[in-house]
Amino acid sequence: MRLISGLAIMCLSAGAAMAQCGGSFSDFVGGMKAEAKTRGYNTATVNGFFKEVQRDPKVLRADRAQGVFQKPFIDFSRRLISQNRIDAGRANARKYKSVFDQIEAQYGVSRGVLLAFWAFETDYGGYQGDFNTRNALVTLAHDCRRPELFRPQVFAALQLYEQRAFDPNRTTGAWAGEIGMVQMLPQDILDNGVDADGDGYVSLKTSAPDALTSGGKMLSHLGWRANEPWLQEIVIPAGLDLTKTGIDKSMTVSDWAALGVKPRSGNFAASSLQASVVLPQGHKGPAFLAYPNFKVLFEWNQSFVYVLTAAYFATRLEGAQVYDAGNPDSGLSGDQMKALQRKLQSRGYDVGKVDGILGARTRKAVQAEQERLGLPADAWPTPNLVSKL
Repeated sequence: MRLISGLAIMCLSAGAAMAQCGGSFSDFVGGMKAEAKTRGYNTATVNGFFKEVQRDPKVLRADRAQGVFQKPFIDFSRRLISQNRIDAGRANARKYKSVFDQIEAQYGVSRGVLLAFWAFETDYGGYQGDFNTRNALVTLAHDCRRPELFRPQVFAALQLYEQRAFDPNRTTGAWAGEIGMVQMLPQDILDNGVDADGDGYVSLKTSAPDALTSGGKMLSHLGWRANEPWLQEIVIPAGLDLTKTGIDKSMTVSDWAALGVKPRSGNFAASSLQASVVLPQGHKGPAFLAYPNFKVLFEWNQSFVYVLTAAYFATRLEGAQVYDAGNPDSGLSGDQMKALQRKLQSRGYDVGKVDGILGARTRKAVQAEQERLGLPADAWPTPNLVSKL
């Protein structure tokens, strides 16, 4: 499930103080309504949008229960990528060939990438979520965990309602407020919605051309570099300086090649492109070269394991072979990962929330400690690292 698009991270207006998070839900809604009026919405529009709004406890439970992202890449990718999804992806690539041709010509976004997100977000439109979108957004704006991410989306949904493109009582989607086949937030829809089928409406729930083209435009808006690669499986040489690996470090493709890094099949992209060596389960596991476009995908979803799986699946849909899983060292359970994160915090590292998820900041801290302790600095935490700490 998609987390929060980078487009959702917007500055709050000066009137944001009218409705603080937490406290009475009815008082919060009253503050949101008052703020909406200061933004220029008329009373009838505001009352119509917020009429019968409810706090949804199921949304909050879903927000707290994202343990699937604790799984390592091999397990996570095997869970999400099935032969059925591969077959359906290739069938949809044929069915909507003209749509994908137009997207690639206009935005330079590969069909594999859009197919991958379409598959993972909604199983190609088959399940788009049944949470009331207005209630989900207001619930998350009221909740004090991430109100700055969701408040702007409430007002974006209000703007869609004013445009008669949103029904507060009937529009449904994911628990985090995303709508349609590729799960776009209201602000994403306002900024990037495209009527690709020419029927006069941006219909992300029922029109694959509209949804896919809007997704392509959004990726372009987020910084996608037209007609460039995003991910490629590689083979790393024994003795590679592992401190140079990681998504936060990059060199040119030619520099990596000079160190002995090779594509597992085919050829490298342009030698002048910057790229990072990504080892999701350490130097004994799968290895990938991540190009600049790979980082753009984090604006769609902030989970490292999700983005890597989607990026890899996109290459599979375009003909890449199954990755070489290798024989990685044993990793940590969720509880062990939390214990590691607490140990790293006690040593002054910023690992973000102690959640048992091996995210970017935890990886960076792990790699630094591995280097300090004389262990292979591949950012893959093992029981051996925990014991040495």
